Amino acid sequence: MKIKNFEYIASSPERKAALEIIEEGLQSINTRAVVRRSVQQFGDKIVVAGEEVVLQKQSRIFLVSIGKCALEAAQEIEKIIGKNIHAGIVIDVHEGVLDHPGIQLYVGDHPFPSERNIYATKAMIEMLSNMTEKDVVIAIISGGGSSLLCQPENLTCFEEKEIVENLFRSGASIEKVNTVRKHLSLAKGGYLAKYAYPARLISMIFSDVPGNNIEFVASGPTVLDTTTVNDAKKIFAEFKLSDQCAFAEKGLVETPKDEKFFNNVKNIIVVSNEIALNAMKEAARARGYNPTIRTKSFSGHARHIGAGIASELKTVSPNSMLLYGGESTVVVKGAGKGGRNQEVALSALRFSNDDEMIISIASDGKDNTEFAGGICDIITKKHAAELDLDIRKYLGENNSFEFFKRTGDYIETGVTGSNVSDLVLAVRFKK
Repeated sequence: MKIKNFEYIASSPERKAALEIIEEGLQSINTRAVVRRSVQQFGDKIVVAGEEVVLQKQSRIFLVSIGKCALEAAQEIEKIIGKNIHAGIVIDVHEGVLDHPGIQLYVGDHPFPSERNIYATKAMIEMLSNMTEKDVVIAIISGGGSSLLCQPENLTCFEEKEIVENLFRSGASIEKVNTVRKHLSLAKGGYLAKYAYPARLISMIFSDVPGNNIEFVASGPTVLDTTTVNDAKKIFAEFKLSDQCAFAEKGLVETPKDEKFFNNVKNIIVVSNEIALNAMKEAARARGYNPTIRTKSFSGHARHIGAGIASELKTVSPNSMLLYGGESTVVVKGAGKGGRNQEVALSALRFSNDDEMIISIASDGKDNTEFAGGICDIITKKHAAELDLDIRKYLGENNSFEFFKRTGDYIETGVTGSNVSDLVLAVRFKK
């Protein structure tokens, strides 16, 4: 089971059912299962996300795997086609073991870049820079890659971190953050495709971006970038970034625009929040609810999202369940600790009725803290009242983590090995 504290927090029949539905969603996006569905071998043919690779003596197969799903995906690919892989590099935030002697694992840092991210990225670039037109590169691209792939020019990783950190604190959307990231790097925004040219490149994308725009998943390292340096400069101006980081513009680089680097590239989404939401919908229906997927791409400030969902829930009939996927942002004004999912739940708690429940969870299990998310319902309200906790005070201090830690109404999964954005379940019970 993904939800490790299930028995503790499933303290009512309504909670138990809701948590079982979320569990179904998390299980449906299991990285190893996704790889098994996407990669098969039939004699001298390998099929990768529907693309056939015919094994020939002159060809070499390389693996590059990047992001929070990178290690688990690589371990599963080893089992399926490991004997046909010539070499590979995996960059993840997790320690682990790979059996193939030619596949190297590098452990990096997230959500901000580091020197070891630069070292790992340089090794990947060096490997890809020696491809021929007879070679095949299989890429696994997943969320977290924007930080792990780090190859700045005229900046240090610490300066890049300061830029990204300021954007996060200002509540910039992931599209805007990753637009800037692409133009601070010689590894993102299509650069890996450029290095791999003229090899054939098949990229399996684990989408964690609302709307599934693959340009912004891990900052699109294998995708032709439609943004420019000027777009990054506009974002700098919007958030007054140059006032806080005077060095910012010196690190800007243009991304590869020559289409020839992408002629042999196939970018294929193999998993997204749609799979999780559909699994949750079916699980809800099986338990007697009337479920509706409201959106797969919500965005905006977390506290506004929470308030909006609480308001929408009041418009549906009893026994209805609303499901949402997307990614919010948090404008940090207080000195507290928390994540966007905990802030969504805490914000909703201000407006929820006794016959309602809202749960928001990070599909990767890490909502900027060791908690994956939080629960908003009558039980949470009761716990807060018993402890004399002021919901608005904790929200104003961006201290959702401490609030849910004290009430005990948090969800704990540990690292799920998956990453398809955030998931929200909202239910209005029968009276």
